[in-house]
Amino acid sequence: MNHSNLTAGAPREPDVLPYQVVLADTDWGSLQTAFGNGECLPEVLARLLEPDPKVQVTALSELSELVGHQNTIYEATAPVAMCVASILTHPAAMTLRPYRNVPIRATLLNWLASTAYDASDEIVDRIEQYFPGFLTPGTIVAAFRDLRPMLYRAVAPFLQDSHEDVREAAGLAALILAEHPALAQHRDHLAVHARRILDTSSDAPNRRIAWKALESWGHDVTDIEPFQEEPWDCGPHGDGRGALEPPF
Repeated sequence: MNHSNLTAGAPREPDVLPYQVVLADTDWGSLQTAFGNGECLPEVLARLLEPDPKVQVTALSELSELVGHQNTIYEATAPVAMCVASILTHPAAMTLRPYRNVPIRATLLNWLASTAYDASDEIVDRIEQYFPGFLTPGTIVAAFRDLRPMLYRAVAPFLQDSHEDVREAAGLAALILAEHPALAQHRDHLAVHARRILDTSSDAPNRRIAWKALESWGHDVTDIEPFQEEPWDCGPHGDGRGALEPPF
């Protein structure tokens, strides 16, 4: 695996904190989820490290409901995303899902991509039309978006992963996260991964995100048929659960 190329002299993105630190240092009971406070989240996150892929996938699906319900960013979403990003390098992320022979790492990356999309420029621009001040510094969504360089740092090593599903999931997450101005230096490199998704992916929402990234970054996309505008909540794997359903 290779890290994304860095421009000479450019500042390095901060490393994501170890999941053990995030688990221990976060006051989970004080954080809002879709269904009350986050007291249950450490136990759910711990199940991501179980050797049974059914347990892992079920835990990730629960996290989607608790901190991503209705494509919403909650107070607890940021520390959960940091934990998921940190777990990408854990041996448990290499567990293979039965019937699919796909590492859980791909599912974790898809979850991060879906969550990042819920705070993407496209989504927040639409919300800002109805709720001015939605991105005021210090708001929940603004604070989550500030984490994008750190999350990118965790995702980037898997852009060259040996498994096709992991590469695509990492590419998708990286394209969404790279909307952050501090990550602009990586966009030319990521354009290669966007083209790869367009050339090889059978997932229409993923291909649309790749096309939109190239277009917004000023790349020539005249050789690619434009994608139709999708409904308000259309993102990678819809609401984040598309890759989490049985068969496990």
